[in-house]
Amino acid sequence: MTGTIIGLDIGGTKSAVVEGGRDAEIYQRRGFTTPADRPFDVAAPFMEGEIDQVLAAAQAAGRSVEALSVSVGGPLDIQRGLLTTPEQLPNWHGAPLRDWLETRYGRPAYVEHDGNTGALAEYHFGAGQGARILVFLTFGTGLGAGIMIDGRVLYGVNDLAGEVGHIRIAPDGPSTHGKSGTWEGYASGVGLVYLARMRQPRRWAEPLATRTIVAAALDGDPDALALVREAGQWLGRGLAVLVDVLNPDRIVVGTLGVVLGDLVLEPARAAMRAEALAVSAAACAVVPAGLGARLQDVQALMGAIDRHPRGGLE
Repeated sequence: MTGTIIGLDIGGTKSAVVEGGRDAEIYQRRGFTTPADRPFDVAAPFMEGEIDQVLAAAQAAGRSVEALSVSVGGPLDIQRGLLTTPEQLPNWHGAPLRDWLETRYGRPAYVEHDGNTGALAEYHFGAGQGARILVFLTFGTGLGAGIMIDGRVLYGVNDLAGEVGHIRIAPDGPSTHGKSGTWEGYASGVGLVYLARMRQPRRWAEPLATRTIVAAALDGDPDALALVREAGQWLGRGLAVLVDVLNPDRIVVGTLGVVLGDLVLEPARAAMRAEALAVSAAACAVVPAGLGARLQDVQALMGAIDRHPRGGLE
């Protein structure tokens, strides 16, 4: 009987439950809106309903689910499988994700930061293959990073390496993580909305979603393209910091980097080259995630792929 993993990808607005193998093949998927407006103890039973349906379908197909895996934005206590104070999920502070899943399903569960799962997914299956020093940027609703050095995730002393969205990149601006002018506040989905409201308040009426700006940019709308270019420039200024500190050979950019491609990555590369040490910038490729639309599904599996004993998993 084939051993598989159930993966839970938890985002600030959208989530999914997937079943897949150690080779990152996805057998099934269920997407749903994250119940982020509810306390975790109320949201958990709703998510269990989604997981239960995936588990039942796996068993009906003759596959044995051996582990569960979670990819979620931080900050996290990874060793305890505990959400601490996630910016995108303010009603879930202190949520005991690992204990919840292990108690409910009687299988080992692995909880990992979505920056780290993105780095692992791209290192093993995507655009990060062969990199010596790899930085993966989530670049979705928020901004986080996973850092890998010689094939190993850099966790830091208390699992908080890669919380790059917290870096102050301007003296003022949108407030995230309890302070203004952060990199996430300018270079993220949240940042795009902020820039739209600041630069063109009459054009972008409330309520405004990131996808509205992105769709307009992809359609060639000049106003939206200007916002994307500015977000790209802010992205590049932060990239220059990472390049000067870590001297990576590859930076892989997720979500918006995949959807917008060079519309956002070209101004980012230009800003990075303008501000980073020239020899370091020249050695670093900035590329969209190679897994493309599969990225978040594969990320959901990576905690278990990386840490669960191989056993019957295929």
